[in-house]
Amino acid sequence: MVTLLLFMLLAWSNLNEAEALLKDQVTKDAELLVARTNQYIDATLDNVENILLLLSTRQDLLEEDGNDPEAVRTLQSFADYNSSVVRTLYFVRSDGKVFSNTQVNYDIIGNPHLEELYAQALGNYGSIQVSEPYVSPLSGRTLAYMMPVKDRNNEVRGVIVAELGLDLLVSRISPPLIYQSFTLVTASGNVINRMEAGERLLPVMPGTYPPELLPDFTAKLPGLKTGADSMNVNGERLIAVKSAKNRLGWSLIAFIPEDSFYKDLQPLYGNYRNATVLWVVILLFSALMLSRTLTRPIRGLVNKMDRLHDFQVVSKLPEDRRDEIGKLASSFNAMLARIQHLLHETKRAEEKKKEYELKMLRSQIAPHFLYNTLACISSLAKQRRIDDVRQTIRSLVGLLTFSFDRQGEFVALEEELEGLGMYMHIQQVRYGAKYGCRIEIEPQLLELRLLKLTLQPLVENALFHGLAPKGGGTVVVTGGVRDGRLRLYVRDDGVGMSRDDIRDVYRKQAAEPSRHAFTGIGLANVHERIRIHFGEPYGLRIGGRKGVGTVVRVELPLSQPM
Repeated sequence: MVTLLLFMLLAWSNLNEAEALLKDQVTKDAELLVARTNQYIDATLDNVENILLLLSTRQDLLEEDGNDPEAVRTLQSFADYNSSVVRTLYFVRSDGKVFSNTQVNYDIIGNPHLEELYAQALGNYGSIQVSEPYVSPLSGRTLAYMMPVKDRNNEVRGVIVAELGLDLLVSRISPPLIYQSFTLVTASGNVINRMEAGERLLPVMPGTYPPELLPDFTAKLPGLKTGADSMNVNGERLIAVKSAKNRLGWSLIAFIPEDSFYKDLQPLYGNYRNATVLWVVILLFSALMLSRTLTRPIRGLVNKMDRLHDFQVVSKLPEDRRDEIGKLASSFNAMLARIQHLLHETKRAEEKKKEYELKMLRSQIAPHFLYNTLACISSLAKQRRIDDVRQTIRSLVGLLTFSFDRQGEFVALEEELEGLGMYMHIQQVRYGAKYGCRIEIEPQLLELRLLKLTLQPLVENALFHGLAPKGGGTVVVTGGVRDGRLRLYVRDDGVGMSRDDIRDVYRKQAAEPSRHAFTGIGLANVHERIRIHFGEPYGLRIGGRKGVGTVVRVELPLSQPM
């Protein structure tokens, strides 16, 4: 009976909270929908302003030199491209001449509002002006954006006028609010609405088509507070959701019948009633069984599962029962063993994947480098420069031995620099003394460890992307320790890099390695190797200036000497 009483109190409390939450959620959804619809109106009006700004750049169309056909064609082009927003565009010249995208219709029908719009456009220091809604002979229900056009002497050459189709704008707003009525209220209190015949939610004037709201009702709309507010209309309670004012001072108001809240709550009441009857039967029938035979072992299982933060140290459940609880404990133990096995296998697979990725990155070699180097040795042999042939072959053998024959992924900084020296000797034999490389690293850093082939790809990049386009130059390799980290710098005085070049360098290096490269390992791969080994805080940083040069910083943890 105590459990039943607690359940009834809990169900009643949850029902009331669910009812309040449903009402609040519906209201908030309506507020969000109204706010987003208002943003759509702002975006539409921003598009109109952009049209005026673009047209204001065509001052030549307002010259009195017989350029009238071009002015009409320009307005037709803008109106056709923006037909979803703008109905009619006008150029009103200072001498009274008017051009329109519908010139023939204008010449026949005219537009008596243009004179007033022209005066209004000149009345506020040349900025974009917006009129109140009116009925245009060419655009129907509309409002106008006006902007004066001035020449270089700051003299007014004319005014650009754009008439919007309000009916089209309102019809684009209405689909999201299909189960609500809504209105647009301008800054001056004018109401823009589009209601279907037979409107029953809001009070309308009899005999009007399309339906028009009663003046007494529209007079109340500007006084509604922003957000959700309630009002009484023809004896029915309505929830009015009003948006904040947009840049034009307009507000969008959506109306929801309060009865709709209770209609949605009826299924909730039915569900709670059925659930209450069912739970009363279940509680009276199974309270004793659950308390004596199931509660204690289930709690033990829950406690074990709550401690599953580390699968390696969780103990197994005792399997001393033959009922469903015993089977559950056995299944739990089997699941735990399986998870531990899968974690072990996953860890091994990740380690192997990491090892294979590193070996793949290290084992790349570009055939162009070997081909060009062997061709260079052949040329030296034909010239009988035996010492140069011997030294070049020695450098090539030493470079290949350094790259592939040594065990381990790490080398001393001194060994990395020796390999870099052999690489630079081959390049200087091939291209002459126009490429130089200078090492400026303190002796106490030479025994520190780093990944093999870290500096050589960076020097390659400096040679062939920095110095080669310039015709020559020098690469300087420096290093030091800062904040407990080893920082190595590869600088060149080549053509330099812009910010866009720096942003694209990793992608381009990874997709299309240089054909001059020895290893084929680009900057992106060097950066990825460092991160695989040491983590996200380490890797490459690139900086440079056009015409000055480029610098690449390599940041590594301060490892122990070899």
